[in-house]
Amino acid sequence: MSCRRLRGRFRMLWADAKKARRIKASMWNHNMKFHQLPYRDMEHLRQFRRDVAKCLFIGIISIPPFANYLVFLLMYFFPRQLLVRHFWTPKQQADFLEMYHALQKRSHPEILTYLERSIPAVSDTTLRWHLTELCSKIELGTHPAVNDILALRKCFSSQPLGMNHLQALQLKALSRAVLLTPYLPAFLLRHRLKTHTTVIHQLDQALAKLGVGRLSDQEVKSACYLRGLNSSRVADERCRAWLGEWLQISCSLKEAELSLLLHNVVLFSTNYTGTRH
Repeated sequence: MSCRRLRGRFRMLWADAKKARRIKASMWNHNMKFHQLPYRDMEHLRQFRRDVAKCLFIGIISIPPFANYLVFLLMYFFPRQLLVRHFWTPKQQADFLEMYHALQKRSHPEILTYLERSIPAVSDTTLRWHLTELCSKIELGTHPAVNDILALRKCFSSQPLGMNHLQALQLKALSRAVLLTPYLPAFLLRHRLKTHTTVIHQLDQALAKLGVGRLSDQEVKSACYLRGLNSSRVADERCRAWLGEWLQISCSLKEAELSLLLHNVVLFSTNYTGTRH
């Protein structure tokens, strides 16, 4: 990458930092919480926090004497893991998104298997039937309808699929599905998944207020990708339709039912038209 392009990427990162600072200042001045922000401000802060975490990691491993030379070498060979998105080339951006989605998809069969194993533990006969039907549909390659998902709200608010009742192996698989590290103790995995899902739910509520029609095509694709859909392989119109249906589900859920939203990353993206390959 030329010095001119590199300076341009640093300027982009600096501009993002200034915008994040303005948003935080506005939150402080108006005594606002994260979930009270407009959608675009919420999304900017969410993404910037991820970038800052990666930058902090680079800064820490650069502290020992002469370690910066090794860090530059590592960044060259591992740009996906160590460089923030501003320093990826367009080809790298496309390739890395495909790689991330491939990592997510590997966890899908495991998550569906755990759902099937939980069916006998569902005490309500109607819920047990709905969960069996949903698993069968997905295994047969059918994309579920919004009502198919919402019919299971109670099933995911208590045993066996409520957030506080998920087993360690389920937590690890779900962490991989949302690109969080699975190599942590179960209580930390549960906490991180709760935090991640709560943020998605808050973003969904803000986006519903704004309206999907107000987003650019790139914003729609980014929003879909965050929620588990490989939007690079789906037409713009279908991405908007999918995101609209996702919002119908998300905005119908209460806090106690957010385990369903977490599982929906798999349930609602696996068989969507144009994503299987």
